[in-house]
Amino acid sequence: MNSKSFNLLLYILMASVLFSCVPSRQFEEIKDKNSKCQDELELLKSQNKELTENSTESTAKAEELQKKYNGLIADTTESGLQYRKLYKQYKQINDLNDELLKKQKELLTGNESETRKLLAQLQDAKLDLQKKEDELKALELTLNDKKKDLEAYQAELDAMKKDLEDTKKDVEAKNSRLVELESILARKDSAVKALKDKVTAALLGFEGDGLSIVQKNGKVYVSLDEKLLFKSGKWDVDPKGQNAIKKLAEVLEKNEDINVMIEGHTDDVPYGGNSGIADNWDLSVKRATSIVKIIIANSKINPTRLIASGRGEFLPVETDKTPEARQKNRRTEIILTPKLDELFKMLESN
Repeated sequence: MNSKSFNLLLYILMASVLFSCVPSRQFEEIKDKNSKCQDELELLKSQNKELTENSTESTAKAEELQKKYNGLIADTTESGLQYRKLYKQYKQINDLNDELLKKQKELLTGNESETRKLLAQLQDAKLDLQKKEDELKALELTLNDKKKDLEAYQAELDAMKKDLEDTKKDVEAKNSRLVELESILARKDSAVKALKDKVTAALLGFEGDGLSIVQKNGKVYVSLDEKLLFKSGKWDVDPKGQNAIKKLAEVLEKNEDINVMIEGHTDDVPYGGNSGIADNWDLSVKRATSIVKIIIANSKINPTRLIASGRGEFLPVETDKTPEARQKNRRTEIILTPKLDELFKMLESN
């Protein structure tokens, strides 16, 4: 899994947990799931890298052991040939010795010179025979040692092959899990794009009139300027703005796997109204609540999918103090987030 996919996964998980629509009593549980997901993915990435490195190192070591093993087999074969050759020579000398002993007996009463000659030959044959016996024993010991080494190398090679196989299986399992995670994320991205297209089609007549639709961070952001929804300092939605909210509610009603957060934003000019509104923060929350009520009143959306929140002047899109910048900051953002239940179930099952 590449770095881009990991970063995308982590970002989606963090953003989804922070902004997904859940009851407040489940907020901490989702934060824990998000942390678990992030840790799990980092651990998978680290383990995958470590296992790949171990697999490469083990493969190299196994190849070296195989070379030693093959060399030892060649040495053992050569030693066996020498052993058989010496054994053949030993048998020939032993047969000659028997023949000389036989002749010695026959010639004991014969020529003394011939007897000494035969005795000398016999002695030489015995010495040669002893030498061959010693060489044969030494070669036999060497051959036995090499056989032991060969058995040890074979055992080590078998163990190495088993470790390599286990490592490969572990790597394949981790890679399979990563592929599954990437597949879930790809499906979520596809769902978000499809949702953006539906929202864009539903609000086609409002774009360029204080409304913009953007897909980023695995979410769809519907931003509505103050002029499309509210009069200055008010929170009652204008008829044109109500019409846009109703059309959006129709789309959200048909897409049940989408959580909805409505965020109110103001500029940094202190609120100067009354009616129990203390400041810009109160005003931003009041505006978000007004939009939530319109959505509920004009659709069958489960209210548990909706969150109304106010940001006041504390999350501006423009930091300049010009009238144009302040106008851009006076907005309402409707953030649409796909539910990640499938992803959380997968993480919990492992």
